[in-house]
Amino acid sequence: MNHLERKNAVTAKVVNIYWERVNLYIDVKTEFAGEIIDNLDFFAVNRNYEPKAKFTVINKENNVYRLYLNITNPGYNLCMQRGAYNIYVCSGDDILAVCMTDESIVEKMSDYSKSFLFKNRARVYNVVFSVDDNSDEDLPLLMYTMASTAVGIGPVPDYLINNNHGYVSPLQNANNSKFAKFKKKNTPKFLKSVYHFYYSLYKNKRKSTILFMSEQNDKIGTNEEAVYNKMIERHLDEKFTIEQSFRNAVAGHNSVMSWLGLVKKLAKSSTVILDDHAPILDWLMLSDTKVIQLWHAGAGFKSSGYSRWGNTGCPAPFSCHRQYTYGIAGSKQIAHFFSEVWGINTEQVLPTGMPRMDEYLDENYKAETVKKIYKEYPICKGKKVILFAPTYRGKNKALAYYPYNLIDFQKLYDTCGDEYVVLFKMHPWVAEPVPIDGKFSDKFIDVGKYPNINDLFYITDLLITDYSSNIFEYSLNKKPMLFFAFDEIQYSFSRGFHRNYAESAPGKIVHDFDALIEAIKNEDFETEKVYKYVDEHFDYIDSGASDRVIDWLILDNMPEEFRNAIDRKNEDVMKMLSLDFRPDEFKEG
Repeated sequence: MNHLERKNAVTAKVVNIYWERVNLYIDVKTEFAGEIIDNLDFFAVNRNYEPKAKFTVINKENNVYRLYLNITNPGYNLCMQRGAYNIYVCSGDDILAVCMTDESIVEKMSDYSKSFLFKNRARVYNVVFSVDDNSDEDLPLLMYTMASTAVGIGPVPDYLINNNHGYVSPLQNANNSKFAKFKKKNTPKFLKSVYHFYYSLYKNKRKSTILFMSEQNDKIGTNEEAVYNKMIERHLDEKFTIEQSFRNAVAGHNSVMSWLGLVKKLAKSSTVILDDHAPILDWLMLSDTKVIQLWHAGAGFKSSGYSRWGNTGCPAPFSCHRQYTYGIAGSKQIAHFFSEVWGINTEQVLPTGMPRMDEYLDENYKAETVKKIYKEYPICKGKKVILFAPTYRGKNKALAYYPYNLIDFQKLYDTCGDEYVVLFKMHPWVAEPVPIDGKFSDKFIDVGKYPNINDLFYITDLLITDYSSNIFEYSLNKKPMLFFAFDEIQYSFSRGFHRNYAESAPGKIVHDFDALIEAIKNEDFETEKVYKYVDEHFDYIDSGASDRVIDWLILDNMPEEFRNAIDRKNEDVMKMLSLDFRPDEFKEG
């Protein structure tokens, strides 16, 4: 790179900084001494003159550039590396300026800084903004990124230990016994050794082995099941050795033999297909393995993975998600929601559609299923059906619940009249059944045990939900939805949204039950939003998603436009990382 800063052709000042989750936005005002230069580039360069990120220019207005950077993934699927960074302004191979800090925001530096807690809030990743104090006259913007662990302020006083103040000494905690610590520290090391042993043993035989696995479910289902069945239908089991591993490792206990069996299968497989987060891959780095994430969520609102970084239960800077070669989405327009969740590049998220919807969109399956549903729930026949299907509340599966006290069953019953019946389908994690009084049984049914909510969509005329991703499948019916978001503010704070809820919900949002009843009575559903939602979220509306996953991702017959986009992204990142920002006097020759 050519250092031309001293020519003062450009001056650049940061005039604003703001965040959206893990997404950093910086506004840079530029002024030109002479000819205006278009298409400026902006790089984060550390003290060793190494560029670690290239900002994306998302807007330019009146010589103010709006820069964007995902702090969890600057392009190479890792967090922004530890360092102190200046922002360099470039045009081609020329360095024109270093970004200064506008005097109007100097005192706001601490407000712009942000901390992301992880590892059960025992560790923190910090992004700190400051003014570089190495300059006597100017105010260069400095961005620090670093990760640190929790530290004690001092020893716990003796009078707080072994008394009734509620404090429990770590030495009293059985989970902190020497054996527990030894086991926790050494089990991953042992399993890593086992993995590398088997990998070496099967290294030349791995190409034909595919592993379908889940650490969240003890049997195959949803997208994985659809792809697996399609592979069998296409006789691909004759070309590949297809193995399975399904365990509830998150909530359950697994034996040593189970762990060893999984590690062996991982070592033998050149392709691993997942349906959700797999905790073993948080610390077991796979070698020469294609990892495909077939996450079940079509596109809801809830923040997950890195989109909720800094909140309880978020991943560590390196996690299972970083190992994904590919993920899937319903359309290219929404791929960035998934890439933010996983901390990978948007180009790696392919718009195959959701394989589990192949069956849902099959007309023969639909006809047979409708017959079965009417036979099982005969009171639905000849009536309009309201499906009440919200997500759960609570931090996890063990604590999941729904506040049934907010439902005025009498008002809802009266509103149904002779026109409606209501099916209640709560989230599978909500163990408590819906408290339906016997006097409402002619219009209300708890269908919590019905295995597939998608089937119920066929006979549903109005879906009432909140933040659930079930809107994805239901939207294809082009029928109305109501969003009962009584806790929108609290939910936004505790769980978080990865997009604007009010703008994205494909239907009317209400915040209390009376408003819900009024919307039903007046048929005030804002149904036009459904059509817009479908246009944005589906590149394909057919029964071909499983075939696309197989052809594009497993068999590597990806459409050229997507392959080229991935290659260009990789090339751009490698080029950026190879740039030399050292001053001329530091360069050889």
